[in-house]
Amino acid sequence: MKKSIIILMTLIMAIATQSFAQHNEDNLANDNQSFQEKNKHPVATQALTDNQKAQVKAVLSKYDASTLTADDAKAIHEAFRKAGLRAGPAMESTIREAGFDPHKLRDLAPPATNRGKNTGRYKNHRSPQMQTNSSTDRPMQISKPVRSGGPGHQRYSIEQAISDRAQLHTIAFNGLAFITGSFGEYTFIPPGKVCDFFGFQYMRDIDVAGKGHNPMFLNRVVGNVMRVLSNEQRKLFFDLAEIQAKELESLALKRLPLIKSFDRELNGQRPGGTSKLNRNAVAQYVGELFAHDAKLSYARAEIFGKVASSLTAKQKAYLGKMQFGDFNTWPDLDEQKSIIKGKSHLFNVAYMTFASEFFSWYAGSTTADTYFCPERHGTYFGGFYMKDMPAMGKRDFDISTAVTGNSGENFLNILNEEQRRHISIIIDQQRKPLQEIIDVRRAMSVELRKFLTSNQADKGKVLALGKRYGELDGELSWLYATAFAKVNRTLTTVQRTKLEKLRNIGNYVPAPAYLYSSPMKKLPKLPNTNHFFFEPKR
Repeated sequence: MKKSIIILMTLIMAIATQSFAQHNEDNLANDNQSFQEKNKHPVATQALTDNQKAQVKAVLSKYDASTLTADDAKAIHEAFRKAGLRAGPAMESTIREAGFDPHKLRDLAPPATNRGKNTGRYKNHRSPQMQTNSSTDRPMQISKPVRSGGPGHQRYSIEQAISDRAQLHTIAFNGLAFITGSFGEYTFIPPGKVCDFFGFQYMRDIDVAGKGHNPMFLNRVVGNVMRVLSNEQRKLFFDLAEIQAKELESLALKRLPLIKSFDRELNGQRPGGTSKLNRNAVAQYVGELFAHDAKLSYARAEIFGKVASSLTAKQKAYLGKMQFGDFNTWPDLDEQKSIIKGKSHLFNVAYMTFASEFFSWYAGSTTADTYFCPERHGTYFGGFYMKDMPAMGKRDFDISTAVTGNSGENFLNILNEEQRRHISIIIDQQRKPLQEIIDVRRAMSVELRKFLTSNQADKGKVLALGKRYGELDGELSWLYATAFAKVNRTLTTVQRTKLEKLRNIGNYVPAPAYLYSSPMKKLPKLPNTNHFFFEPKR
């Protein structure tokens, strides 16, 4: 009897252990959905009856799949709930048969049980609360969780960045800026949007204090890094800024012919014998731009690695108290004392940028480096001017994180069905390039981070990755430019008036062009841009 009990208990423990192991395996493979959520509705996998399929299609027939808004998606989910229709493969199949994308419905209005969670489909992403140590990839706990409903409450991630809703509204926002803007506005871009493989954008987007998009954020991290570094360490940044200031200027100027070609496409000023921008010509040109960007990034990573390897125990302790993603843990120091008098503005921009990126890279992870905000690509249409200009020259100004989404959605609402279709079809067209961009950025991060472990990164590989990244960005930009031009050609006078009102950024007079965010007094002489409309020479 006793032996039977022991055998029975052993079997129970074995079953429990197997169940627990399977539970953990499910959680690791599906970190966006808990085991309980997956199994809450077992009937969800059952086939729908003909009557249920008819109910699904009846609900969806009231909406246009190409112009869905968040409110539409919420209303659809509510109608499904009231009808007793539950999520599952059969439900998704029926939704697709009706011409709708079930993933898009979830992106626009995530189910209530998933709000505040990572609801994307990119499975290897870690939540902002659990970063990894930059060199060993060990978990490094951020001191405070991202709060729901307060500053910094949104959990930014690759999933959010490439979600249909974020992409659609960001593209639409750029369309609004492009159609209502001017050449000078199109050239405006924050310096931090180049060489952005060091996790700074992620650190600011997940900031629990909600200060990531306030000038104070950059100022404070720079002030602290410059304070803790030695003269010898700061000189490494100084010498690099001496070299890269001119390189950064060259990179900015190389953008101008490309932007001019987009401006020509918008206004129908193509060379004779052509009917539109040439996709390959654009992709090839942007590939070279990003290869230049990658060369600068490689040099930065090399210097950052040298600084990191020279840190003393005291310096490491100081930086260790500055939590990645929590502005509140950084001592209140300003960057002004670090400005080098007598040096150019672009030199000082580079010098300060090195300090901020060094910290985000040193304290961050491959996850942070791989991340990009939705507006990282196709930066040639004036969206940054329209969003950032109100903050220029101000030391304490919070740029609203909602302005892009709200203005983009309102832009789409002003367009008619055919015009909206030109924009909405981009989402499917760019899905594959966006996924490859994630792979390229991760590979770039892995290679550059070799400098943190005293290994030599492969420069040829970094440059090749940069070029491929540019080709992908060029493909997206071509899609945007040609779609915006199609919309522009069909706008009515009433629509144009509404779009001008929607800009709502004040009476700013743009410069002829911008060197990043600094106004230029006159537009440099640009080379002929006809080659953007013809097949490039091989």
